[in-house]
Amino acid sequence: MLTKEEAIIRIQQLRDILSESNRLYYVENAPVMSDYEFDMLMKELSDLEKQYPELASPDSPTRHVGSDLEDRRSGNREFAQYPHRYPMLSLGNTYDMSEVEAFAERAAKGIGNAFTFSCELKFDGTAICLTYRDGMLVRALTRGDGTVGDDVTENVRHIANIPQKLHGAGIPHEFEIRGEIYMPYKDFDRLNLERERDEDPPFANPRNAASGSLKLLDPEEVGHRGLECTLYHILGEGLPFETHDQALRTAQGWGLPVSDKRKVCKDISEIEEYIKYWDTGRKFLPFATDGIVIKVNELPYQRQLGYTAKFPRWAVAYKFKAEQALTKLLSIDYQVGRTGAVTPVANLEPVQLSGTVVKRASLHNSDQMSQLDIRIGDYVYVEKGGEIIPKITGVELSRRGDDVTLPRFPDRCPDCGTVLVRDDGEARFFCPNTDGCPTQIKGKLVHFISRKAMNVMAGDATVEQLYSLGLVRCPADLYSLTEEDLLRLEGWKERSARRFLDSLEASKKATFDHVLFALGIRYVGEATAKGLASHFRNIDALASATKEELLQVEDIGEVIAESVVDYFRDGKHMEMISRLKAAGLNFEMTGPDGPVSEVLKGKTVVISGNFSIPRETMKKLIADHGGKNSGSLSGKTSFLLAGEKPGPEKMKKAEASGIPVVSEKEFMDMIRAGEHGTGDQAHGPEDGAGAAGAEDGSPQLTLF
Repeated sequence: MLTKEEAIIRIQQLRDILSESNRLYYVENAPVMSDYEFDMLMKELSDLEKQYPELASPDSPTRHVGSDLEDRRSGNREFAQYPHRYPMLSLGNTYDMSEVEAFAERAAKGIGNAFTFSCELKFDGTAICLTYRDGMLVRALTRGDGTVGDDVTENVRHIANIPQKLHGAGIPHEFEIRGEIYMPYKDFDRLNLERERDEDPPFANPRNAASGSLKLLDPEEVGHRGLECTLYHILGEGLPFETHDQALRTAQGWGLPVSDKRKVCKDISEIEEYIKYWDTGRKFLPFATDGIVIKVNELPYQRQLGYTAKFPRWAVAYKFKAEQALTKLLSIDYQVGRTGAVTPVANLEPVQLSGTVVKRASLHNSDQMSQLDIRIGDYVYVEKGGEIIPKITGVELSRRGDDVTLPRFPDRCPDCGTVLVRDDGEARFFCPNTDGCPTQIKGKLVHFISRKAMNVMAGDATVEQLYSLGLVRCPADLYSLTEEDLLRLEGWKERSARRFLDSLEASKKATFDHVLFALGIRYVGEATAKGLASHFRNIDALASATKEELLQVEDIGEVIAESVVDYFRDGKHMEMISRLKAAGLNFEMTGPDGPVSEVLKGKTVVISGNFSIPRETMKKLIADHGGKNSGSLSGKTSFLLAGEKPGPEKMKKAEASGIPVVSEKEFMDMIRAGEHGTGDQAHGPEDGAGAAGAEDGSPQLTLF
């Protein structure tokens, strides 16, 4: 079990890894890990947040779904964005049949009557929400962040199997139907051949190709990509369906594309039989699937079971284990990462796996190589679950020949030649030359310009070009670039150079906490940077802070404090900060010296339900008035802020625990009093009353 200090560091690491993985998966269409690895890291984070509930955060990846939205801060969105009428949630995942059995048992206990399950294939594509009005397609939104999506209506109109106009009887005046847009293997292979011919990088897998194609700016080109759609969830006001299966059969009758591979199952044995059949049968399908979705079929029972903060209680996804292939290991490269970690990567004889050709696979670290007892020339088992670089999971010793050779892990950095080090308890070797190793330098530059840091319109390729030409060696060099410098980059024109320089200029408006995060101080993630910026207010105060002073900041422990002190003790870092200051970056908190008011000082607030303003705005109001947001009720909760249709479980728990419930109106009156200086700290209603909205169930939500 981790200590609290160790948990703080690991939680921040996991949040950073998962948030970046979500961005790469949903926005860049460039996944860096398998679904299984992602789910295991998410489970580790969830377990740690349960172990230390005081470290839970409303911004944690465990609290919200991944987002495919274009960056709202850039001002260069190509797609309009609209709110979802019903939030699009994610699904709880499992790789274990015993957890499917547990799901079925929980459902049976919660329902208390006879019911059935609807089982269907989990298509591996990109989520879509279609709105039909009077039988005509009027809007198509991506999932976005679950509450807001990008409007891709014109592109969707060019997907052949999505009808513009419905036919048949009983079509509601208006309804939404959700599903998945995917790319069949034949179209994926054709597209990648075209891209290779044009010297464009190929897509990693059909899911990435589908997501990238849906966001093209030319609807005609979308039509040429071969995208298809399957729909699996219909919702709206007053729909006449009693079961999920009935709803889909009716939608199919209107001309909507619904999968014919689903089945209504009576019990867990039929569910297991369905899963077993498709675990083999999926390999012969013309499109990618990654699991089975099991739903309670009866819609009233779905409403009865309700939702957790992120998942429905009436559905679960069983994920298939990654496919495996056997191929020959030709050689091993040793790559240096942004943090200096050295990772062995195997070069393989090309092999077909999960719809793509695999040529390289990760070996993780030297311990993994020893554990596998691997040799160059061995035949190895490779697994791939959506990542670009799959993993080697085993060696087929029966095929080991006499010509194999034992690989030797390097003792020096393969990039800069520095002797590698390995800290106690670490599985990986690291290059300690953090400010002189080319790969680490480029990695820090990529981090600095990333969306969550300075949000500069550039990426790895631009950094590589700038570094190769000797134009940039540290972040401060970026702000000395001229248009003439940029025109030296291959393929750059005046317009590209101007957009990049404008983006650099715009980055100077980034707040102090973003700039601090961008510096890349070890262990200082987004949340830690925000806490340090808020506490010390400017970079000079932070740079001169002692370890003891840093330990006074909430959630800062020994390891983080030592890392911050070490960073500012380095003269090269202070020189770079001085140059960034001169360039006009913001190294102090602007605005008031503290919150708008302290009416919520010392208060921990949990929110539930729908409000007249966005939930994120409501959370900001709490923080602006000195309060702290929390995602779950506990002994530290000061009050539950309840909007319309608050979650019934939270309401019950608040009542049972004696936690006051405050309505939106009461809350607004409270903070207005604080702003005008007519009130001290907040006190919830003495009788615990005042919740707005109905108590007959959670808001109507839907999946994906």
